[in-house]
Order: sequence, then C-alpha cells, then structure tokens
Amino acid sequence: MSAARAMLCDTARAVFAEAATAGMAPVEEAGFALLLVPEAEGGFGGDWEDVNAVLQIAGVTVPGLPVAESMVSDALLPAATVSLMAGAMGQALALSIEHVSTRQQFGRPLGKFQAVQQSLAVMACEVRAVEAAAAALAARLDAVGLDPAAADFEMAAAKLRANRAVGVVTAIAHQVHGAIGFTREYDLNRVTIPLMRWRGEHGNDAYWAARLGRQVAGLGGQGLWGAMTAR
Repeated sequence: MSAARAMLCDTARAVFAEAATAGMAPVEEAGFALLLVPEAEGGFGGDWEDVNAVLQIAGVTVPGLPVAESMVSDALLPAATVSLMAGAMGQALALSIEHVSTRQQFGRPLGKFQAVQQSLAVMACEVRAVEAAAAALAARLDAVGLDPAAADFEMAAAKLRANRAVGVVTAIAHQVHGAIGFTREYDLNRVTIPLMRWRGEHGNDAYWAARLGRQVAGLGGQGLWGAMTAR
C-alpha cells in the first residue's frame, strides 16, 4: 500500500468512526465524494483501488450509511458493493478468530478444537477469495478508465463470488460465536446483517450467474482463454 493510500485509509477510519454516530455529515465534509474526481477539477485524483480500500473500511464501520452511493455512479455500485462485502467479511473473520482464541470450553480455548479450526479455515478461504475478486475488479476498472461495460466480466464474477460467500461466512461466524453473536451489544451482527442485504442488492446470485454465463458462452473456449490472458 502506498503512503498516500495509507493516509487515505487512516482518514477514512477517523471520519467513519465519527459518522457512525453523526451520520453522513462528516463523510461529506471530508470530501470523499471527490475521491475519483481528477485533481485538475478540484478532486482527490484517486483510482478504484483507493475506492476499494475506503469502502472496505466503510463496510465495517458504517455499513448502514450510503457512503458508496455518495462516491460512485449507479453503474459502478455493484463493484462498490463487492468492496463493502469484502470489508464486512474480513471483520466477521477477525471477530471469529478473536472469539475462539479467548472463549474457553472444557478447559481450553475454542480455537484449539480441530472442528473449529477447520470451520475457520473454510471461512478464511471464502473471505480471501472475495478480497482477491475485489482487488482484480479494481485493477480492471483502473485499466479501462472506470468503464463499467469494459469491466463487466470482472464485475459479474466478483459480485457472484461475493454473493456465494455470504452464506458460508455468516453461518460459520455465528456458529463459532454461539448466542453472543446475535446480541445487539456484540459487533458481529453489525456486519452479518448488512452482508445478507448486500447479497441481494444490484442483482442476486442467479442474475450475476446468468450475466457471467452469457459472456463466457459468447466467447467460447478459445475466446475465453484469449480474453482472460489479455487482461
């Protein structure tokens, strides 16, 4: 991560922490709506990798606020939602690891039980896959000048991958937490509930599977290989 992006993320964490109680006003005052606006036009001059990093933080700290909508066009909201989902899944994994490391059962931490370790390994694979999909989508959007049509293959693949991971990630997170994960006072439900909502936003699993499938079928075997290697 570059120094500029690290500073951007630090700013995002501070602003979103305030926005969690104050609403969108701090986000608007900080100028996040100008993140993708060129510097020559008075903006930050950022790219989609910057957006991806900021929205992953938003997916953890302010999942109920329209941060993505304030930053990107409607055509890019599916891509923005993938970033939100990646951030929320990462937080669910972190909370789960912390819980099983400290919660004692039968005289030892839950994380020492092989069944729990196996479940968390499955969960971690899903989370990292979504993070990788979000990163690949960001790289493609930056390569094509944020043209959603030119990045439609990556957008469909990333949103479908994120959607399919939601069920696994939320189920395992709540299984290892037990009852505490459902309480209002605990942070887990603050990311798992938005995850289930985001899964259906901008198209459900069937929508994105059909959209991706049509592109693959249209390319054919040799065409798909050529399209993939050219990226």
